[in-house]
Amino acid sequence: MTKKIVVTGIGATSPIGGTAQESWEALLAGESGTRSMEHDWVEQYGLPVTFAAEAKVRPEEVLERVEYKRLDPSSQFALISAREAWADAGSPDVDPIRVGVDYSTGIGGLWTLLDAWDTLKEKGPRRVLPMTIPMLMPNAAAAAISMSIPSRAYARTDVSACASSTEALTNAYEHLQKGLADVVIAGGTEAVVHPLPIAAFASMQALSKRNDDPSTASRPYDISRDGFVLGEGAATLVLETEEHALARGARIYAELAGGAVTSDSFHITAPDPEGSAAARAMLGALEQAGASIEDVRHINAHATSTPVGDIAEYKALLRVFGDLLPGIPVSATKAATGHLLGGTGALEAIFTVLALYHRTAPPTINLTEQDPLIPLDVVTTPRALGDGPLLAISNSFGFGGHNAVVAFRSYESH
Repeated sequence: MTKKIVVTGIGATSPIGGTAQESWEALLAGESGTRSMEHDWVEQYGLPVTFAAEAKVRPEEVLERVEYKRLDPSSQFALISAREAWADAGSPDVDPIRVGVDYSTGIGGLWTLLDAWDTLKEKGPRRVLPMTIPMLMPNAAAAAISMSIPSRAYARTDVSACASSTEALTNAYEHLQKGLADVVIAGGTEAVVHPLPIAAFASMQALSKRNDDPSTASRPYDISRDGFVLGEGAATLVLETEEHALARGARIYAELAGGAVTSDSFHITAPDPEGSAAARAMLGALEQAGASIEDVRHINAHATSTPVGDIAEYKALLRVFGDLLPGIPVSATKAATGHLLGGTGALEAIFTVLALYHRTAPPTINLTEQDPLIPLDVVTTPRALGDGPLLAISNSFGFGGHNAVVAFRSYESH
C-alpha cells in the first residue's frame, strides 16, 4: 500500500536569508541575493565575473568554532539548515535507527580540496591537514548531519549536478515507502563561490557577466538574459510518513506526492533542446502522485537564466501541459537566489512547499521584457493560488543530462 509522505520541517541558509522563513519573506519581497564579491582574489585572478549570490549569513556566525574548523563550507551550510529543519519539525523523539539521511551535493568539498593543494605546493606534505579527506569527500555533509541528529537507518549521498537535491527528495520518498525509515532528513548543499569554478563556468559562457548591475543579473525568461549567477547555501526538508507525523502531533506543511528521475543521454552540458526526457520526468512525478496535468496549479521552474536552458525547459513544459500551460502560474526563483547547483533543488522545493502552505506563488524578479519564444504565465508579484486542493511541481535539470522532478500537494487536515 502506498504511504502518504509529508513535510514536517524546513530549514535553509541561502543568499537571501539565514533561515527558511527569512528566505521566503525575502523572496516574496522581491529581494536579490546577488552582490559584488568583496574578496582579494577577484582582482588577483582578474576574474571576468565579479559577483555571486553568496550566503547572506556566514557559517561562522552560527556554528561553534570547533565545528566550523572541522567542516568544509558545504558541510557547514548543510548542518545549519538540517538543524533548523529538525527543530522546525519539533525535534522528533525518534529511535535513531528509524531516521535516515538522503543528502546531496553537486561538487562537494571544493574549498578544502583546493586549499589543501595550495598548502601542499607552498608548504609541503607535512602541512596538509589530517582532516582533509573527511572534509572534502562528497558524503561529508550527510555524515555530519547523521552524527549531529543521530540518524542510524542510513546516510546516503547522491551527486547529479544541479538535479542532486531534487533527486535526494525522490530517494527519500522511495526509502520511506519501502519502510527503511520513519523520518528522513533530505536536501542538498553547495559552496563553490571560489575563483576556479567562477573562471571555469565563465569560460564555458554559462555565467552572466552583468558586473555593472549584479542584482539584476539573474533574469530568467528575459530577452536579455545572458547566463546564470553562481549561488551557495543549503536547504533541508524533514519528511515522514503521515501516520508517523500524526501520531506525534506534528505540524504538516504539505505532502510530497511523488517524484521521478530521467536522463537525456544527449550532451554533457547542453540540455536536450526538445526536452523529451525532462518531460518524462514531469509526467513520472505526476503519475507517482496519482495526479493528472489538469491538477497542476503551480510550477517552480528550473529556469537558470541561460539563453538555451530556459527555452529547452519551456519546450519540455509544452510537451507535458500543451494548451493548459498558459494557465499555470510559473515562478523562477533563481532570479532572487542565484543557482545553488547541488543545493538548488531542495531550496526550490521549500519554496514550492511554502507556496502551497501559504497559497501564494512567489515572484520572479528582473523580468523586464519576456522572451516571446517563452510565452509562460510568469509570476512577477506574489499571486494567490486560490482555494481547494493544490498540486505543484518543482523541476531540476543538471549537467550530464540529469532530470529530477518532485510533486507536492497541499495538505488537507482530516
